[in-house]
Amino acid sequence: MTLHTDWRHIPANARGTVAALGNFDGVHLGHAHLLQTLKTAQPDQSLSVVTFDPHPRELFRPQDPPFRLMLPDVRAEALAEHGVEHVFQIPFDTEFSHLSAEEFVRDVLIGALGVSHVACGADFAFGHRRGGDIACLESILKSHGIGLTIVPQLSDVGGPLASSRIRRLLQEGYPERAAAELGRPWAITGKVVKGDQRGRLLGFPTANIPLTQHIEPARGVYAVRVTLPDGRVIPGVANIGRRPTINDGRESRLEAHLFDFDEDLYGQTLSVALVALLREEKRFSGLDELKAQIAQDAAQARAVLAA
Repeated sequence: MTLHTDWRHIPANARGTVAALGNFDGVHLGHAHLLQTLKTAQPDQSLSVVTFDPHPRELFRPQDPPFRLMLPDVRAEALAEHGVEHVFQIPFDTEFSHLSAEEFVRDVLIGALGVSHVACGADFAFGHRRGGDIACLESILKSHGIGLTIVPQLSDVGGPLASSRIRRLLQEGYPERAAAELGRPWAITGKVVKGDQRGRLLGFPTANIPLTQHIEPARGVYAVRVTLPDGRVIPGVANIGRRPTINDGRESRLEAHLFDFDEDLYGQTLSVALVALLREEKRFSGLDELKAQIAQDAAQARAVLAA
């Protein structure tokens, strides 16, 4: 897979692809359905995705809390697992947001990327103030001899499968249900930073990872599996929240304790997959009570992960 971040300078060998359009946040089963449908319709062409970074919502509503299911580099890796050969990650800035619907199709999709066929969901909107819809897209593409595949959303008894639905599941504390819709456990990926060493003093050293742009799931203690840079997967227990017993700060963080593990992880990028929510975040009367609860949490996490 090749990641392209400058749409104005696309090499010749990346042109002529069949392209799926969208934000693809989470790369969930609905996205996989879209990509598979396009591959089936155009089996002899290289598969690409046209997406954006930052997410348009971040540009237009910067006051909103972080909401991403995955960061851009993780998204590109997940798309590659579905057979995507080229990811065109377009920088979504103020200038780009002012492109009209026709300019987006004519100048970007056709002129810059040279797409040979396009696929998207039925609700895809594009161009300045989302002025372009499916009928507009089909009309412009057709005038240039390019086909369009409109893929209905994948649905189940709960309705259409969507990134927004998965976000709600995580915020409500249902990582298992989110995993079923993603096709894999949801994970927070980030670099380990130095904390206050309090976990080590309590007998449970932790790897501290800022949430950065990730959505904040339900605060509490989780059974987790941590993937290291070398591919090893280590079971553990993690807390997500503001640590009300020892820290009343306003910034939530992820603190993961890896079972039977004693290596230096500072500066390394880990992927922490949430398997199950064990309990909600709560305040304890003191460090002794907190330490006893952490031991119970660790024992429960081991049992859940061994099941």
